[in-house]
Amino acid sequence: MFLLKSIPKVDKFIENEQFDDLSSSLLVSITQEVLQNLRENILKDEVKSFTEDELVQTVLQKYEELTKPSLQKLINATGVIVHTNLGRSLIDAKTFDKVKDVVTSYNNLEYDLAKGKRGERYSHISDVICRLLGCEDVLIVNNNASAVFLILNTFAKKKEVIVSRGELVEIGGSFRIPEVMKQSGAKLVEVGATNKTHLRDYEDSITEKTAMLMKVHKSNYSIEGFSSEVEFKELVRVAKEKNLIDYYDMGSGHLVDLPYGLDQHEPSVLKYMQENPSLLSFSGDKLLGSVQAGIIVGKKEYIAKLKKNQLLRMLRVDKLTLALLEENITSVLLNKLDEIPTLKMLFASTDELRENAQFLKMAVNDICEAHIIETTSVIGGGTTPNRTIPSIAMSVKIKNYKQNKMEKLFRERKIIGRIEDDKFLLDFRAIQKEDIKQIIKVIKEITNV
Repeated sequence: MFLLKSIPKVDKFIENEQFDDLSSSLLVSITQEVLQNLRENILKDEVKSFTEDELVQTVLQKYEELTKPSLQKLINATGVIVHTNLGRSLIDAKTFDKVKDVVTSYNNLEYDLAKGKRGERYSHISDVICRLLGCEDVLIVNNNASAVFLILNTFAKKKEVIVSRGELVEIGGSFRIPEVMKQSGAKLVEVGATNKTHLRDYEDSITEKTAMLMKVHKSNYSIEGFSSEVEFKELVRVAKEKNLIDYYDMGSGHLVDLPYGLDQHEPSVLKYMQENPSLLSFSGDKLLGSVQAGIIVGKKEYIAKLKKNQLLRMLRVDKLTLALLEENITSVLLNKLDEIPTLKMLFASTDELRENAQFLKMAVNDICEAHIIETTSVIGGGTTPNRTIPSIAMSVKIKNYKQNKMEKLFRERKIIGRIEDDKFLLDFRAIQKEDIKQIIKVIKEITNV
């Protein structure tokens, strides 16, 4: 009973000088929670004594935890370049600096400087994309899932969309093509078998209710062996003959020739644009190496209809996304690929990766067991499924720690590696050169050097 009476009053307690610079409303909320927990623990006989200073420190700790940013910088040593869980593509620091002045000031987002009246936000990006891809028009929404939904809702509501059964994908976050179609108001017509779909399957399913022939990128999986699929150019041809819309949900989309023979399995947007398609859509933050966005390109008449859909108001992007995307697309147009970290990492040679690994090994060789090995990694983000690229990694063993413990120790210090063949690896495919000093510091910290 005495302990309960010793619990301080909230208004008196928060007058402590250690709280002088803190937000009063947040401070009161945390204090009420801490004191209530204390009261309950006393009643449970779990607390025998306490001091006011202990309570102050508890409140300060909770205050710091609540006000510390949840999003934090990590070092990606997994080898996966477009790592969805780690934020996908990086933005080049110099590119970010270029747009800083625009996004921190009033700007002409929807203002036509030449005409002195309201303009369109998409005009800032359309010229550079149309010039690069040779398309008639472009529309940007907040991600490719939004692009898929908007296109289906605009052109196929209460109508039929024909899709190969082998392309009814589910990607991360339970995004399923059949469910998206249902929500958009479109009716799915599955054709072909899981492993084989022929052009006649599409042709035989066309009715007066058909609005679209749709192809979907097989993100995160591939169908091997006794299998076949219809090339998009064939769907474009049939769609034109039948006066239908052809649409390819590319998932990821790239604008350059990929190394390591990856183009054989994942052709570029530029190749598909040669077929003069009705509509294509792809992500901004995957192989394009830019910000999260859904990029829709195609014929002007269809883009115009998409812009009139009231859903666009909910799916449109802001000034920061447009400014960064414009910079990145311009870098591709000018062939300045070093300004796009995703592409820079992808094109880095194993010799360059080995050099970085050797630098780290030499710095920590005396304090831990380190070995440089040849390995493979994946691009990630649902791109080039089941295709690997060569990489260089360094296995790290410290003291008597097992691999799971090693992974945890590094993760707690914001370095995310991977375990492979009973070894803890730091893969250099996605490690930034400027982060190597931090890795050295962490290894020394773990080994108490």
